[in-house]
Amino acid sequence: MNYEAVIGIEIHCELKTQSKMFSGAPLGYGLKPNTAINEIDLSMPGTLPQVNKRAVEYGVKLAQALNCEIDDLVRFDRKNYFYSDLPKGFQITQQFYPLGQNGLFNILVNEEMMTVRINRLHMEEDTAKQFHEGENTLIDFNRAGTPLLEIVTEADFRTGEQAAAYVDALRLLVIYLGISDGRMDEGSLRCDVNISIRPEGQEAFGTKVEIKNLNSISNVQKSIEFEIERQRNVIESGDKVVTETRRFDEKQQATVGMRTKESAVDYRYFTEPNIAPIRIPEAMLNQESIELPVARVMRYHNDLGLSMYDATVLVRNQEIADYFDTVSALNSQAKLIVNWLTQDILAVFDKKGEQCLESWIKPAYFNDFIEAIHSNTISSKQAKDVFAKMVEGESPKEVIKKSGMVQINDEGAIEAWIESVLEANPQVIEDYKNGLDKSIKFVVGQVMKLSKGQANPRLTNELVLRVLAQKI
Repeated sequence: MNYEAVIGIEIHCELKTQSKMFSGAPLGYGLKPNTAINEIDLSMPGTLPQVNKRAVEYGVKLAQALNCEIDDLVRFDRKNYFYSDLPKGFQITQQFYPLGQNGLFNILVNEEMMTVRINRLHMEEDTAKQFHEGENTLIDFNRAGTPLLEIVTEADFRTGEQAAAYVDALRLLVIYLGISDGRMDEGSLRCDVNISIRPEGQEAFGTKVEIKNLNSISNVQKSIEFEIERQRNVIESGDKVVTETRRFDEKQQATVGMRTKESAVDYRYFTEPNIAPIRIPEAMLNQESIELPVARVMRYHNDLGLSMYDATVLVRNQEIADYFDTVSALNSQAKLIVNWLTQDILAVFDKKGEQCLESWIKPAYFNDFIEAIHSNTISSKQAKDVFAKMVEGESPKEVIKKSGMVQINDEGAIEAWIESVLEANPQVIEDYKNGLDKSIKFVVGQVMKLSKGQANPRLTNELVLRVLAQKI
């Protein structure tokens, strides 16, 4: 029997604010344990939460980008449960009145557009972080109270590839919006997957299994693909899939059971009494929108003729894409610009340090560089040398001038060198007559030596073939 997977995704995204969701304690990854905290984070008696305005602004930004219906009255609720990483004994969240609902998010899966339905987007606070050492558990409260956005999709995914594409697209979106660094390896963006399988054609869902805390795009896809196969094997062996929470073990490349869910947890939600409803200002609701990553990919593809692959690679780095827009406004050679940006610039990107790309390599310099290549002023080999000087801050025009790197395109001069080589090496003509291709490469190489590397290689190759053809 053929089975179909039904997959929904929950993403927790830590926001890049300077302070926490309900306190003025600072945020910072990797700080000394229990140093970025205050009385509110530890739920000391007499303390009251205060809503972080910037976190609300960031939530509105994401809700708008996901085309959600936005509730302009911010209200919070208490989710009650008793874990050691939750000092208050409850979490402040938005159960009844989420910030955003009923959204739509367009993503690309194998260069095909897919629309994902967003069920809800709500704000909440993160928990502390636990470290288990043998029989002991240590707690770092630095993370407690970190602003979170939880984004919940409808069960719209059918494959691990689709799910991974969605997580990757959302991660890129929050980076573009400037609301999160999207670092899955540091826990800034964490992903839970709900998955079941059903016979193809059946409308009812199967038994749902949750995979918790996936920390990379590849693990999202791998865990889903494994879980689909595991559930299929369980059903075909005559057993029933159990509702449970699992995790992905990278060493085993398999999902592993954590705990079963025999009944739903009663979190006893009720309205948070210490935070009055807050009306979102009109100015915040009317924030200027940015060009979203998927829209940028399509613009590069449709308007500039870039391949979907090139456009996608370009857009994955926002600073590179912004730089491309600046340079392509000066120069129409979009493909040539992309090649140098996505290959050579990215290869040395870390060398710029904290400098912005436009101050590291002036767009005017990059434009001059591309123009020199396009006009055959310099060869591709010479371009590598010019590029190395350009990333050190030198002007390509000055480098070309000082180094005498002007590519020779004079057919008469190149033919004269070819004749000189053939006169000194008459055997080459016989080799060419006998079908030895190495004779052509030999002549081209000798011409490049005579011209000190300045003869246009493409033109030289064409002229060598023409001259040799005339000799037989």
